[in-house]
Amino acid sequence: MASRYNEVYQSWKSDPLAFWAEAAKEIDWITPPKTIFDPQAGVYGRWFPDGTLNTCYNALDRHVNNGRADQAALIFDSPVTGIKRIYTYAQLLAEVNAVAAVLKDFGVVRGDRVLVYMPMIAEAVIGVLACARIGAIHSVVFGGFASKELATRINDSEPKVILTASAGIEPNRVVKYKPLLDEAINLAAVKPEKVLLLQRPQEQATMIPGRDFDWGDLVVAALAERRTVEPEEMKATDPLYILYTSGTTGIPKGVVRDNGGHAVALKWTMKNLYGIEPGEVFWAASDVGWVVGHSYIIYAQLLHGATTVVYEGKPIGTPDAGAFWRMIEEYHISALFTAPTAFRAVRKEDPNAEFLKKYNVGKSLRTLFLAGERADPDTVAWAEKVLGVPVIDHWWQTETGWAIAGNPVGLGALPVKHGSPTVAMPGYDIQIVDEAAHPVEAGKMGSIVIKLPLPPGNLPTLWKQDARMTESYLIDFPGFYKTADAGFIDADNYVYIMGRTDDIINVAGHRLSTGGMEEVLASHPDVAECAVIGVKDELKGEQPCGFIVLKSGVTRSPIDIEKDIVKLVRDKIGPVAAFKIAICVARLPKTRSGKILRGTMKKIADHDPWTMPATIDDPAIMEEIMAALQHKGV
Repeated sequence: MASRYNEVYQSWKSDPLAFWAEAAKEIDWITPPKTIFDPQAGVYGRWFPDGTLNTCYNALDRHVNNGRADQAALIFDSPVTGIKRIYTYAQLLAEVNAVAAVLKDFGVVRGDRVLVYMPMIAEAVIGVLACARIGAIHSVVFGGFASKELATRINDSEPKVILTASAGIEPNRVVKYKPLLDEAINLAAVKPEKVLLLQRPQEQATMIPGRDFDWGDLVVAALAERRTVEPEEMKATDPLYILYTSGTTGIPKGVVRDNGGHAVALKWTMKNLYGIEPGEVFWAASDVGWVVGHSYIIYAQLLHGATTVVYEGKPIGTPDAGAFWRMIEEYHISALFTAPTAFRAVRKEDPNAEFLKKYNVGKSLRTLFLAGERADPDTVAWAEKVLGVPVIDHWWQTETGWAIAGNPVGLGALPVKHGSPTVAMPGYDIQIVDEAAHPVEAGKMGSIVIKLPLPPGNLPTLWKQDARMTESYLIDFPGFYKTADAGFIDADNYVYIMGRTDDIINVAGHRLSTGGMEEVLASHPDVAECAVIGVKDELKGEQPCGFIVLKSGVTRSPIDIEKDIVKLVRDKIGPVAAFKIAICVARLPKTRSGKILRGTMKKIADHDPWTMPATIDDPAIMEEIMAALQHKGV
């Protein structure tokens, strides 16, 4: 079908208030907003300031009341434990009510904080929705996060209660959460009053009398008694949650999400961006600890009356590289949303997609969405070829909560250009500027900025840090939000994200994109994934260094492939890149959400002081990177 994108984007641009007023009608308000946007409120203005609602009511009660009580709301599938469970909207509401009742018994009231430190289990979603129901502000910290970093988040958010589980289950190990949590509470200056802990069969945690309470005892009892809690009336501008982006040292950065704008924006995206109808299954293969998990595991599908998925497994190894295909066939998944890293892992393990032949994914799957880091054209092309469905890259940030740029499938998809997440979504006026904040011409690289105000669903501020919000995002380019990403917009208004502004390297005065070089490396037939960093160089300022992971079954010598790679960059980008260092490694260091830790790799290569990132998936990989650099004399 012909895309309505241009018409819809222009309707937003010509009258933003009318556009978002119309979108807000999709939400059940207690007090419908009369004021759509107040430019005088908050750091840069606030959305729907006189409206009131309850996010949990919009996610659950209204669907139960309107005929979806027996429809699947949440699918829980755990290949690491062999457990599967489907919750209907009515069952999920009953579970949420039970946890909400327990939190109320603990004395949690509107505005209190509740920290959630849980693995990828249904109870994590249930706990979060229970907070939203009673007006408590939830702060999810990735399960298994190190004690020191967890302590900084406890100090900053000052939670009254912590929801946790005894362990997270990995393919080859059990991660004990309770000792990490106990140590974090010990380190923290702020002490939670109570801990509600879910004991998992794989690990029985030790309980501290008077502080720790068993989920199995209290929640199961509340469920048996069919306890209910009335949804709290919240202002649209009241915080729904705090999500920390970084901060292993000093005060962490807590992104705040409000209730009203968040609900309006996410509901709008399900139909218009993702093309999902109520009742369909939309699977975001992420973690509830990350923003994708907040937006597209916990909230968006439920606001829309669709079905969401909580998956406790990996793209490979649980049990094999066909894990995703099994899920899609079994649950009739219409759209999958994951990180490019996941597909690179599947491709490395199963380059010819042999496992895919065992499953019928074409029966339900319409679209694959990628986000989280740059989707290199080679991975996109492979996914298109093996799946036979559109592969849609889109770009957003923890701070924005939903896509800044994308290809709006629900409005009619635009032509895909490999390497681009397509075009700005309604709400976002994306511009490319130079260091003096002057606009640059089409096709020229610069800093990517968004004209204020940011649309609904974006962060209104940082938790208790309005000044830091301004300093971090709004000062460098007055009137604009600084994304800290670099890239360009082409003549068709397609956006290209070439890396963080920190990843643009300066080689003898030439500003070069590491993303552009990675595209070249990834195009080599033997390369499964890669990363390029800039390494200090006395003569040139910086020189590029490429790390490459080879596909399974490659028999050629790594030295020969490294020579190929150096020649390939010279042929495709030219001598200006001064690309001379290619290093084959067994694997790349990544966060548990799949982002490659290029910044830490650069510090190691530059012999600068560095600390082990709190979110790293496997710390042993850093030793491998150090050894590889040493072997090359870097």
